[in-house]
Amino acid sequence: MSNKDSLIKQLREFEQEHRDLDEVLIQLQDKKTIDFLQIKRLKKRKLILKDKIIILKNKIEPDIIA
Repeated sequence: MSNKDSLIKQLREFEQEHRDLDEVLIQLQDKKTIDFLQIKRLKKRKLILKDKIIILKNKIEPDIIA
């Protein structure tokens, strides 16, 4: 497996986890959950994943300014 393939695999995993966290947050908000600390942690994890996804996308396909 090439470096690019492993980056793509990792990207897909991060994107799936990001979507999963989104679903969990929606469910927690629908249930009117009062555990704000848990919601805050999940949102923070989601933001971290979003940053990692952007970094991986840039490694896979750099934005070259001509």
